[in-house]
Amino acid sequence: MHNGARYLIFFQYIGKKYRGAVKAPSNQLGWKGVQDHLEDAIGKLKPLNTVSLSVSSRTDTGVNALSNSAHFDLQRRKDKPPFTAEILVEALNFNLGAEQIRITRAHRVPDDFHARFRAQSRTYVYRIALGISHNSKLPLTESDLCWNLRDKKLDVGAMREAAALLVGTQDFSSFRAVSSDIHIISPLKTLDVATVEPGSSFVSAHFHREIPFWELTFTARSFLYKQVRRMTGALVAVGRGQLSVPQLQGILEARDSLSYPRGIVAPARGLFLTRVDYKETDMQLSQQTSEEQFTSNGNSED
Repeated sequence: MHNGARYLIFFQYIGKKYRGAVKAPSNQLGWKGVQDHLEDAIGKLKPLNTVSLSVSSRTDTGVNALSNSAHFDLQRRKDKPPFTAEILVEALNFNLGAEQIRITRAHRVPDDFHARFRAQSRTYVYRIALGISHNSKLPLTESDLCWNLRDKKLDVGAMREAAALLVGTQDFSSFRAVSSDIHIISPLKTLDVATVEPGSSFVSAHFHREIPFWELTFTARSFLYKQVRRMTGALVAVGRGQLSVPQLQGILEARDSLSYPRGIVAPARGLFLTRVDYKETDMQLSQQTSEEQFTSNGNSED
């Protein structure tokens, strides 16, 4: 006999060390994905089942996250009640050790909850630093965490005009990278938010000089492979005068990945997944399950 529970966890990571958010392919020796490390940490809790995470957002190699999410099932012996959310967070962070991955919160969720398919929206923020000729001129806290451009100014007005063209439900084929599932996943996506706003350095109050930062924010229920980095690269090209707003509109209307100009895709290091949102009602346990959990936790020292 065993006690089983499904958990939703939110976690953050610095992406440069990892082969993306999900498990690394077995043929890529020496690389691990964030999922590999999370499953190793959960395995140290000695569950009865083989734990496999379902990650909500498959960020690419080098992409960072302030709040990605995943669900998993964890079974314990009958005399071991399900972990509370607080204890689970503490235990997993302890087991992760020095990895640049941290669990920020956890929830026990219904057995039919799915982290990927129940997500209502995902928000990405792309960070850009201006007037930086080389990465070494950034404060250490920004190293590999933004796209540093030599340009001292961008035409932000043109970038905002171009960003407005991307909002809405449309075919984003021109902004998807070629992948194995290109013929399976529909290129029709609804982009709810595309903004260009001033940002700041993580140490703006302490660094010896001010560095202009800009943040590009995108929100949608889901995105195509490398869509955010390709939209960012195109908007920055508009800001630099390499593309006009009508040219960007033409790229979008072409609905062909080959129409996307070569060499302008934004690098992974400046991209952050900042939010994955769910309906509260989807995350709520039934009254009976909640009462059982309260009773079990009240009688446990674990």
